[in-house]
Amino acid sequence: MHFISWIYGLLALAYPIQALHFYLDASEQRCFLEELPSDTIVEGHYKALEWVEDAKEWKINNDMGVQVTVEEVKSGTTVADVKGKPEGKFTFTSHDPGDHTICLKSSSHSGYFTTTHIKFYLDINVGALRHDPSQDTSHMSTLATKLRDLNEKIDGIRREQQYQREIESVFRDASERVNKRAMWWSFLQMAVLVGAGAWQMRHLKVFFEDKKLR
Repeated sequence: MHFISWIYGLLALAYPIQALHFYLDASEQRCFLEELPSDTIVEGHYKALEWVEDAKEWKINNDMGVQVTVEEVKSGTTVADVKGKPEGKFTFTSHDPGDHTICLKSSSHSGYFTTTHIKFYLDINVGALRHDPSQDTSHMSTLATKLRDLNEKIDGIRREQQYQREIESVFRDASERVNKRAMWWSFLQMAVLVGAGAWQMRHLKVFFEDKKLR
């Protein structure tokens, strides 16, 4: 039991939660780049605080909305487009492997508009577990639950490994093309040098023969 828990804890580190906070002006957008393998679940939690000048502190204003947009960089496909409250979460699943942009900005909500500064808190959990509502886990033992979650984590790691293999294959092919071009360039340089040397030798031979005749 303790051994299973230990392995589960290690595998959970494969997709860590990335927590950060940043500052924006009203209606300003901030984007983050996330490299993801295919069929990977990403869950994000955010909270937007507005600066209240009178109180000199950051507070949640329920009249303010938050726009979250996720897009695949390579295809330009919009994976998620969510508009919610100042505090909430979003979830999406990557379809194709590669870079994804996650963009957040404050937006008007119920005719509300602000010109103050916004402080965002963002937690991104890459490889979040998919919860199947059709499965009733209330009667499952703790061990069975951990094993199910462990299998899902292993599937996520397998997808990540497959994605890394695809990237390595692309870089390997590019490296081989560069090496072939470098090899042919070396052969061309050698041919030019040999040709130049042969021409110089022939020119010198003709020059000395001409001098002897005179």
